[in-house]
Amino acid sequence: MARHAVFYSGAKLWRSLACAKSELRLDLTLACGQTFRWRETSEGHWTGVMGGRVWTLTQTEDTLWYYVYTNHAGGKNKPEKTDSLRTDEEEAQSVPPTLDAEVEAEMLRDYFQLHVKLGDLYREWGAADCHFKEIADIFTGVRMLRQDPTECLFSFICTSNNHISRIQGMVERLCQALGTRLCQLDQTSYHDFPTLSALADSGVEERLRDLGFGYRARFLQQSAKQILDTHGPQWLDGLRNVLYLEARDALRTLPGVGTKVADCVCLMALDKSEAVPVDTHVWQIAKRDYKFTADNRQKTLTEKVHRDIGDFFRKLWGPYAGWAHSVLFCADLKKFQNLKGDTSLKQSKKEEEREGESKKVKIKRELDGHEKKRKPKAERRKKAKISVKTEEV
Repeated sequence: MARHAVFYSGAKLWRSLACAKSELRLDLTLACGQTFRWRETSEGHWTGVMGGRVWTLTQTEDTLWYYVYTNHAGGKNKPEKTDSLRTDEEEAQSVPPTLDAEVEAEMLRDYFQLHVKLGDLYREWGAADCHFKEIADIFTGVRMLRQDPTECLFSFICTSNNHISRIQGMVERLCQALGTRLCQLDQTSYHDFPTLSALADSGVEERLRDLGFGYRARFLQQSAKQILDTHGPQWLDGLRNVLYLEARDALRTLPGVGTKVADCVCLMALDKSEAVPVDTHVWQIAKRDYKFTADNRQKTLTEKVHRDIGDFFRKLWGPYAGWAHSVLFCADLKKFQNLKGDTSLKQSKKEEEREGESKKVKIKRELDGHEKKRKPKAERRKKAKISVKTEEV
């Protein structure tokens, strides 16, 4: 049985892209709720499906490393040695016949949108927003993905009244039930995301209800059917070429797609960087950290509140407001609060050290001042003695 690749067990098999951690942090970007197909399979190693291939990614300070697995229908991957005793010949033979290296690299550049200079954006947002500046010092490298529109849309239909870990389970079951099997690594089978035709099949709703999807099963099947019957299989990709509001309104015509889900798809798959998805979580961030008070009597998240909060952040952060919003969303997730704690401890330690240095300086100054005060007194005594001698003469 093939195993998940680990960088230190066979570095020669890995390919790389130059990419600093300040531009991309895998642990934050792949686990902040914008995608549900990646898992940390060993420390610092993330395995998932992208572009019909299974990848494992890891990174060093200035390099993104990636390994692409051989796809075998039925999951019969050739067992892979991962011990340090593997010979050069064995390593050469075990290199998977994947896509051309440059094609793979371009897929990653596109997926992570590496043409966007994140460091420059962070500086712009920090200059305009002091709260963002504080968060940015801890949560660097949170980058928006450019996902496949079909996968993104149908994944986010599953997010209604749900949380990240449960959504991950649903998306995984959806792929296992309806997607093409790609390979098996250790005990885990990896499947491609289902096609629109597979999702639109008449028996899908009942099958997904049996898998625990509840009312979402109907939305998934009906949305796929509506897209194929009304628009055609290329319609979702085509929404990348229209304006943001037009794309959002088009998505909202689908069953199970409200404003928040439509904005998520616009931001994460359709190149609409100004889209700001607003849910109760983001609403709380706006009120708590930005004192957002528009229509303060409103108790539920209406279309007007959604629009007002989106406009507020777009005015504050500019054309990449959706990217900045995702940094704050990530920073507010419970799973990442330990990062704030670690930073707080470091800051406290630095403050204590600074206070200690300040006390030492203060004491030294006081001692120096005391010595200076004593010197004039001795000089006065000396002058007094000279004065007495003068009088005697």
